[in-house]
Amino acid sequence: MRFLLKFIGFALLLTGIYFLGQNILFTTQTSPYWWRDISASASVLAVTSGVIALLFFGRATRSLGWGLVALGILLVFVSGGVVLRPTSLWTFFLAFTSLAAGMQLITTGRVSF
Repeated sequence: MRFLLKFIGFALLLTGIYFLGQNILFTTQTSPYWWRDISASASVLAVTSGVIALLFFGRATRSLGWGLVALGILLVFVSGGVVLRPTSLWTFFLAFTSLAAGMQLITTGRVSF
């Protein structure tokens, strides 16, 4: 029964990510300004390095890994490579509720509203 609840939680988590991700576009574009390409390349390197630090190294580099992931996300927005399309309130509510319920099912095994 516990495995089934974790599986349902994981499915809800993926559903929430899917609904939120439908309206976020990551683009690569040639920029007339030379400094925008630097931040786009640095964002890919920072996120990759952060994920590698989180997954393969011990607890000593955990804060460095999260810092690199945050820096990479910040650099994506600075480079202008993210396009946020308009979304309805219902879609956002559905995605956020699905994410929250999925995380609660995975961590605690129950949903408390």
